[in-house]
Amino acid sequence: MFDSPRISAFQRSHGQARIVLGPRGIVDLAQSGSAKAMLPRVAGGLPEIVFLNTSGGLASDDRLEYGIELHPRTRALATTQTAERAYRAEGDMARAYVRLSIGEDGWLDWLPQETILFDGAALDRVTEVDLAPGAGCMLLEMVVLGRLAMGETLTHLRLHDRRVVRREGRILHHDALALDDAGLRRLDGAAMLNGAKAMATLSVIAPHAPDLLGRARDTLTEPGVTSAASAPPGRLVLRLLAGDGWPLRRQINRLLQVLRPDPLPRVWQV
Repeated sequence: MFDSPRISAFQRSHGQARIVLGPRGIVDLAQSGSAKAMLPRVAGGLPEIVFLNTSGGLASDDRLEYGIELHPRTRALATTQTAERAYRAEGDMARAYVRLSIGEDGWLDWLPQETILFDGAALDRVTEVDLAPGAGCMLLEMVVLGRLAMGETLTHLRLHDRRVVRREGRILHHDALALDDAGLRRLDGAAMLNGAKAMATLSVIAPHAPDLLGRARDTLTEPGVTSAASAPPGRLVLRLLAGDGWPLRRQINRLLQVLRPDPLPRVWQV
């Protein structure tokens, strides 16, 4: 019999995809490794950018970067082809970076599909948005704690998730979430997730955003979803909790249909 050589290190996944759009379409596209960016044809609504991680998920020491630059007066929607998965990590954390730059009087809807965290996942993710004068954006983040269809309950986790929006270098919005093993043990408390396994934050950053508060609150009626909305100056922020991802997605779909004039991303399964 042949002896199999011992594998001393796992192959790591690295990917970068960046796209530049102007009012007439693609200006530049660069992609490498496991990260891809596509622009499917859409009959109506905003131009649609779809990112894909061909490695199938994020494990220890993987690195994934997505980037978008919109020229002045350019509007677009960006999403991911499927849910992102963060797998059990034995060593260093997987790292994900999203960098979004929106030119003067431009607009971006950043609506990625959910991130599913497996037991033992270790993920450090940063989303940074730079807005020029007159620019605005909508940002969505959905997180599911465990493979709920398999009855998985998380007992080990390292999560650092941060979103920062700046206009001309000044911070307008900062939203951060950090969870570890000790935090997981407290999540079922009423002051935390109160037993929820799926959560989302939907933010609109624009001068008109507070005007949407009443419309948003009127839409927060999905059974099985606990939600709240607030409207600080220049922002609308909605936070949602659910027992699993399906009612959460239904509520998000209804909010997006009310808060924006364009169709939902075509790649979403609705």
